[in-house]
Formats: sequence, structure tokens, C-alpha cells
Amino acid sequence: MERKFLPVSIALLTVSDTRVFENDKSGNLLEKKIYDCGHVLFDRKIVKDEIFDIQKISKTWINNSDVEVIISTGGTGLTGRDVSPEAFRSIFDKEIEGFGELFRFLSFKKIGTSTIQSRALAGVANGTYIFVLPGSPSACKDAWDEILLHQLDYRHKPCNFVEIMPRLLEKGAGRSGKS
Repeated sequence: MERKFLPVSIALLTVSDTRVFENDKSGNLLEKKIYDCGHVLFDRKIVKDEIFDIQKISKTWINNSDVEVIISTGGTGLTGRDVSPEAFRSIFDKEIEGFGELFRFLSFKKIGTSTIQSRALAGVANGTYIFVLPGSPSACKDAWDEILLHQLDYRHKPCNFVEIMPRLLEKGAGRSGKS
């Protein structure tokens, strides 16, 4: 039996000290891909590279039952201002190690050993998927086209993230649940 497409509700966060919506190429690209695939853009924000500010916005979305996925772009490099992994890791209930590994594998094919500078990662917090992508439009395109497009599509086989969403808050899987 063929499965029907199930749109997911996605919040989009750009982490940058310099971007605004007009010049946020990665955020604009991801917003277009979200809409083009038939998903719902719940909210979109731009935040400075500050751990507290990233976490404040993210925790608001994590505690909103209407948000199923957060995609963050920016702040994954190695400079002193790049703090996205630190901000998100501390709020994950579980990290999805394979996401960063697969992203860097795919990226290696295009940019070679320069991919080692990326700290892209993903995890689950309070039943919400979180994907932390680099700020490069090319990296965001690759992450969407090669990973998220498939894993956020209920029809993708043999398995995908959407089909296990209802089970993310099973006993021992996370915190007390969305309120």
C-alpha cells in the first residue's frame, strides 16, 4: 500500500551576527525547500551567535506541540563566535550521531577534507527533531536534498524520521512530554 505524504511543521532558525532576512541566503533557500516539498513553516527567526539566545528561541519551539522539527543554519564552524553545537547539544535528549557523519561524508565528495571543519549535528529534544546545519547555502542545499528531503518524507522506505515521531516521547526517550 502506498503511503500518503504527511507534511511536518518546521521552525527555521538562522544563527548569525550579520544576517537579516533579505541577505539570509541559507535561510531563504531552506524556506523555499520547505514550502516546495509541502511542509509547513511554523516560524522563522534570525538570532545572534549567543548560546543563551539560541537556546531561548529553541526551547520555546521545543515546548510548542505544533513544532515537530527545528532546522538551524549557521554557527557550526570553528571560530570563537561559532556556538550552535554547544547551544543545541546541551538541550538534546538524544543526539543523532549518524546525521553529522552522513552530512560530512556527502560533503567530502564535494569539498574534500575541508568538510572536517563542519560540526553539523542533529538530535531530539522533547520529541522535536533538531538539525543544526552550516551557514553555507551549498551545505544547506546538500543537507536538505541528500538527507532531510528523504527523512522528513513519510513515504521514504525502508524507514524515515516521520514514522517514528509518535514514539519519540516513549518512556525513557525524553522529558515529560510537550505541554
